[in-house]
Amino acid sequence: MADISGYLTSEVVVDYADGLIERREALRRLALLGVGAAVAVPMLAACESNGKPAAPAPSGDVPTGLPTEAITFTGPRGTLQGAWAAAADPKGSVLVIHENRGLTDHIRSVAGRLAASGFSALAIDLLSEEGGAATFTDPAKATAALNAAAPGRFVADLRAAVDELLRRAPGRQVAAMGFCFGGGMTWQLLAAGEPRLGAAAPFYGPFPGGGDLSGSKGAAVLGIYAEKDARVNASRDAATQALEQAGLTHEIVTYPDADHAFFNDTGQRYAPQAAAQAYEKLIGWFTTHLR
Repeated sequence: MADISGYLTSEVVVDYADGLIERREALRRLALLGVGAAVAVPMLAACESNGKPAAPAPSGDVPTGLPTEAITFTGPRGTLQGAWAAAADPKGSVLVIHENRGLTDHIRSVAGRLAASGFSALAIDLLSEEGGAATFTDPAKATAALNAAAPGRFVADLRAAVDELLRRAPGRQVAAMGFCFGGGMTWQLLAAGEPRLGAAAPFYGPFPGGGDLSGSKGAAVLGIYAEKDARVNASRDAATQALEQAGLTHEIVTYPDADHAFFNDTGQRYAPQAAAQAYEKLIGWFTTHLR
């Protein structure tokens, strides 16, 4: 879990550097992630010379999707929770993996949009073992709970979600996609050699150190990045190299003038034009590569 822990820590630092949270809140979130003040204070101090203004509030209309329903299904360690949206005539099915706050209304809406576009979708809640994301009134504590999870737990839960998609949409290939933390988990599912994926689309997700994608031979991978997201882009070349070495069909797209989490219409970095272009690209990719 070292990759995940380091990534979640850097999320807090970048949010502080970009003016999205105050210093006290940054220190609180870092403490919840197990980063002591002796380490956290100089980390934040290194950002304070950037002088970045707070990001603007989100704007722009978001296409509506189909409604989702809350479901439960069997996981390797107990019951898993999720949001399910069924397409009328599915061209395939998609596993949607959330950001570092657990299953939110925004992620549910992504599942609904996919269903409206012809792909049945299951948005998993990786905090199911803790009672679900809805049990956390403090989003920072939800992030801390993800950080504290046992190694290998999430990949096992994601495999169970693939099982559930195949049960609900038999005869249709499965894709996986995720955002931020969920983008990283999409890469990890590929690196774990999940053979049942026909396609995958990690959105600005960190590539795991030493990741080997050769076990996921059937997956066509669309990697989505943002030009201003230097932190995640630092692993983009490693992801590209791993895709090439594994011989996977792939495309890497970096959206200009967009920053991390640009697809999230509830967040301060939302970029409507880039988000619309990325969604159109995503649907085209799944349409082409899912059978």
